[in-house]
Amino acid sequence: MRHSPLRCALIQQRFHGDKESTRTHTRAAIDEAARNGAQLVILQELHQSEYFCQHEDTRYFDYAESFDDDCAYWSAAAREAGVVLVSSLFEKRAPGLYHNTAVVFDSDGSIAGKYRKMHIPDDPGFYEKFYFTPGDLGFVPIDTSVGRLGVLVCWDQWYPEAARIMALRGAQMLIYPTAIGWFDEDSEEEKARQLESWVTIQRAHAVANGIPVLSCNRVGFEPDPSGTLKGIRFWGHSFVCGPQGEFIDRAGSEEETILYAEIDRRRTREVRDIWPFLRDRRIENYEDLLKRYCD
Repeated sequence: MRHSPLRCALIQQRFHGDKESTRTHTRAAIDEAARNGAQLVILQELHQSEYFCQHEDTRYFDYAESFDDDCAYWSAAAREAGVVLVSSLFEKRAPGLYHNTAVVFDSDGSIAGKYRKMHIPDDPGFYEKFYFTPGDLGFVPIDTSVGRLGVLVCWDQWYPEAARIMALRGAQMLIYPTAIGWFDEDSEEEKARQLESWVTIQRAHAVANGIPVLSCNRVGFEPDPSGTLKGIRFWGHSFVCGPQGEFIDRAGSEEETILYAEIDRRRTREVRDIWPFLRDRRIENYEDLLKRYCD
């Protein structure tokens, strides 16, 4: 494991009306991040398009037809900027079989690996089970030129099992491309509870596993095309925290931004040494975790 600081950039942005405009905006941000010394760049969930899962419509499956071309586009972006790039794409595997897939490109443009989202929500405004088949690649970290990345996606954030398995397999950090937001009709108190829950669970993953967490969320209001709901106001608040859950940097709730953070990899090792949670796990007593519920 390298001990030099790792400069990361999280690109928090809104949807710019169409794929071409949005990709142009993202590509410019990647290049800017590289000019500012970023070695690892993280994009938000489904960053090429609107968050189309607010309602169920088969026409959105057409978005996944371009998966190979999309991989070529972001491969070139990573190669030309000279960064490791974590993308989030809609993958068509076969007719009727689609995945929400994070593809990681190394700095030479090669595909270092991919992760297919495992936990799929089905809630008002977040009808992802209609679109995405649960991933089958497992919780396996991806080796890159900047380290071993534990890449998960959005709803995976709420599951300590996913974070733990990534850590047990040697992930040196956890990375979450995300699309989560508020409904305007919710009370301010409820919005605050939701946001703090989202932040707290991810910081807890950092503490429990002794590794940094990088969470990149989108911003902006996106209306529900069906008119059933008003739409989602994505709450931003992308952040990076260290291995004790401490904030390294955090974005706001409305602005598009490039959030920079320095990961002190030597300190990660030091925290693991003084807080040896993995050493003290009682693995012989955890068999109930394989049950849906302990009746």
